[in-house]
Amino acid sequence: MLKGLGGLGDMAGMMKKAQEMQGKMAQLQEDMANITVTGESGAGLVKATATAKGDLKALDIDPSIFNGDDKEVVEDLILAAIKDAQTKATERSQEEMRKLTEGLGLPADMKLPF
Repeated sequence: MLKGLGGLGDMAGMMKKAQEMQGKMAQLQEDMANITVTGESGAGLVKATATAKGDLKALDIDPSIFNGDDKEVVEDLILAAIKDAQTKATERSQEEMRKLTEGLGLPADMKLPF
């Protein structure tokens, strides 16, 4: 198409790929808000659900752990479940980003903004 313009033809192709990538990144950001992961602690007694972006969406606590003497244990289990959900959210986010970069022919370890 721009054959007679030397490197400008490559530049046009790069710009097209950049626009394509920008669109896919926007879609991925939207998708991450809808992907959920669940972290657990206490063998499933406490479960925290978060989006792949790391936003906490739900907390499920088995009523059997409510005992006045175990307040600190319950608090620790809640924090552990939330941290587990956040870790899984980060892992899922990185997995989705890897899929996007590989689909665009970019290096798998390329860091993109998010």
